[in-house]
Amino acid sequence: MTYFKQIFRFAIPYLKYAYLNIAFNILYALFSTISFMALIPMLSVLFGETKKITEAPQYTGIGNIKAFAEDYFNFFVTTTSEAKGIDYTLGILVVIIISIFLLKNLFNYLALFFATFLRNGMLRDLRNAMYKKAVELPLSFFSEKRKGDTISRITWDVGEVQSSYLSILELIIKEPLTIIFTIVGMLIISVKLTIFVFIFIPVSGFVISLIGKRLKKQSTVAQQEQGMFLSIVEETLGGLKVIKGFTSEAYFNKKFSSSTDRYFNLSNKIMNRQNMASPVSEFMGIMVIAILLWFGGHMVLVEKTLLGAQFIAYMGLAYNILTPAKAISKASYDIKRGNAAAERVLEILEEENPITSKPDAIQKTTFDDLIKIENINFRYEDENVLKNFSLDVPKGKTVALVGQSGSGKSTIANLLTRFYDVQEGEIKIDNINIKDYDLHALRGLMGLVTQDSILFNDTIKNNILLGKQDATDDEIIAALKVANAYEFVKDLPNGIDTNIGDSGNKLSGGQKQRLSIARAVLKNPPIMILDEATSALDTESERLVQQALENMMQNRTSVVIAHRLSTIQKADKIVVMQKGEIVEQGTHDELLVLNGTYSKLVMMQSFE
Repeated sequence: MTYFKQIFRFAIPYLKYAYLNIAFNILYALFSTISFMALIPMLSVLFGETKKITEAPQYTGIGNIKAFAEDYFNFFVTTTSEAKGIDYTLGILVVIIISIFLLKNLFNYLALFFATFLRNGMLRDLRNAMYKKAVELPLSFFSEKRKGDTISRITWDVGEVQSSYLSILELIIKEPLTIIFTIVGMLIISVKLTIFVFIFIPVSGFVISLIGKRLKKQSTVAQQEQGMFLSIVEETLGGLKVIKGFTSEAYFNKKFSSSTDRYFNLSNKIMNRQNMASPVSEFMGIMVIAILLWFGGHMVLVEKTLLGAQFIAYMGLAYNILTPAKAISKASYDIKRGNAAAERVLEILEEENPITSKPDAIQKTTFDDLIKIENINFRYEDENVLKNFSLDVPKGKTVALVGQSGSGKSTIANLLTRFYDVQEGEIKIDNINIKDYDLHALRGLMGLVTQDSILFNDTIKNNILLGKQDATDDEIIAALKVANAYEFVKDLPNGIDTNIGDSGNKLSGGQKQRLSIARAVLKNPPIMILDEATSALDTESERLVQQALENMMQNRTSVVIAHRLSTIQKADKIVVMQKGEIVEQGTHDELLVLNGTYSKLVMMQSFE
């Protein structure tokens, strides 16, 4: 129940539906019992077991209520039959029975009707919370987790929690109350017979409970496997070019089918164990009914302590316990599955996010003076990627970071935007530690253009609008012109309203990169971070993109991480990095004169 309590907070906005569900479930349980009890008068009339009473009985207290009810019914049958005939009496009894069954089913429908709002509301809010948390979590979380597993948790596991935990509402209200009211009805008819029956029920419960012991563990493993094959799907669709190019279809087919085979075997075990619950509980119930027939029949035929009509109604009540008992056994397995799913859902929801805004975070939205990086050390795992790194980036200047792969260049971009936090040292903007900034305000100061042009399956317009949600079409077109992108956008079938496909795959690499630049231009931030924005482009695309970048960087503070040195020759300062440390810095001409690391990098690229 620990997981249930943690998930329960998502039900709080829908408690009014829960209360209505409970109220109608109580009425359903009550009328479920009354519907069988109402058969006794009808059967008594048919079997001629009613006593002839011509005077109305007197109520003498709660202790004699059963005798009073029986005498009053006999009085009603006697007087009504004498006055209007037996057919009229039977007709009234039939109408009463139909009305009771109608109300019973109406209450059942209304209970389910209000439960629908509860379960679907919880599903929506839980899924929204999962998505929101996934978006807020730092990049480091997803470097350790499979994306497909996260997708599985947001879709399958959340759905499992919703469907399984609704069973608890049924488990603690509808079915137990049906059983309780039914037992009360059985006791009213015959205490002796009821005590005899309930000697055998604990044995049935013990047998049924043995089935579900390993269900939660198996469900957890199955849900993990589900996350595995969703990850394979996600990776496959993202890397189809490589898979086809290396003719690796058979390898990935085998990898996927191995995962689905494991899921198939686990699912079979879970479903077979779960499916066993209903027939086993029904068989145990029928055994109790069979014993009941023998003992009850003895009371009717031999002892003459029970009327035939009462015994038939009693049998109906006894069988009425089987349905909720089966539902409870099934619900208990659902809850075990739900617990396994809830554990995986809560693992995401309760994951601590180390990168958040402080309660009193600074909402500064302007950049006035200087970016200052002071003696920072940073490591992704054990070994430092940056060591005692210090750098000043004055307002309006362009500072370029160059060096071999793995030297720590891109890490600087990740730290400036607080995708990661430094372990030691400080990064300041206008002499304020970036950890003291509101996270949205900090990132609002920066535009980011990465090596991989991250675009979404939407129109050009909506991709560009990420930079400024309320921008007009004219502003979007102006940004596209600055990014040298409007020349190809205007020739597309629907212009800026053209859909660019999954990840922008309808466009070339250079076109996608220019749209990324246009998005940053529209945002119009005071600080621009360019992370190897031209490294994946051909020469012609690089020329157009480089021109777009130069247009964008005018009168702006820029941190440029570059692999191709031809793109940063005009930078105000070039910082040469090696193994997380600065080995040289200066302008392009100053560094060439030094004839050191930078000069060798230029010569190597010129040779290439």
